Amino acid sequence: MSRPEDTLQADVHYDDVEARKYTTSSRIQNIQASMTRRALELLNLKSPSLILDIGCGSGLSGEILSSVPEDEGGPHVWVGMDISASMLDVALQRDVEGDLLLADIGQGVPFRAGAFDAAISISAIQWLCNAENSETSPAGRLTRFFNGLYASLKRGGMAVCQFYPKNDVQKQMITSAAVKAGFGAGLLEDDPDTKNVKVYLVLTVGSTAVANKGGDITGVVEGMDNVDVLDHRKKAKNGKGEIKKGSKAWIIKKKEQMERKGKIVKATSKYTGRKRRIQF
Repeated sequence: MSRPEDTLQADVHYDDVEARKYTTSSRIQNIQASMTRRALELLNLKSPSLILDIGCGSGLSGEILSSVPEDEGGPHVWVGMDISASMLDVALQRDVEGDLLLADIGQGVPFRAGAFDAAISISAIQWLCNAENSETSPAGRLTRFFNGLYASLKRGGMAVCQFYPKNDVQKQMITSAAVKAGFGAGLLEDDPDTKNVKVYLVLTVGSTAVANKGGDITGVVEGMDNVDVLDHRKKAKNGKGEIKKGSKAWIIKKKEQMERKGKIVKATSKYTGRKRRIQF
């Protein structure tokens, strides 16, 4: 079966006709509602939160966020961003409760640092794995997206991105980009080894509210079946398993943290972290 992201850009594919067809399909509505509820289950929010809906489309997932009852931690306030003007137009016509932004997630997430408690994305981020033209790099688009998402989430926040990877290469490409941006990342698969498999990328920013787990992604998904945790980060460690303060690895890590916050830092060179000789 052909995939729309293999042939057209999302804003071209989802024109006025496709946007309305997508939104009025009862099958799509049920699938979107089910996956959004699953994402909320993984986020496990205990109180009303400000959520970023990435690739919000016509607001089908946002409606679920707005309808979470008080005894389940809701209702939530949400902001949606999408590249398709036609999809957002349908959302406006449907009078959804969230605020809407027309934007390309492959160019970043244009919100102030720490603006959101959590984020969800339903069936969207696989579009970043395709190059629309010779000047577009999937790796660059993924990097800009995850760096921006990391910065926009508060410390201890989480994101859950459901997506349809074309193959294991795309799955690895997406997960590696998230880890490189600084996230703790875990992959969860519902209905594995079937044509209806659904992949969820569970992301954490720093320490989470999971008791005694230190923010490790395994604490977030503990007890769930079919969990695959990936961590490709390489750290220069001392004997105690920590990066030595003042070492080159420690300095580079601090620089990356500052860059994600939008700070300007000096370029890393062969002299970074090198001790200077005392001269008289």
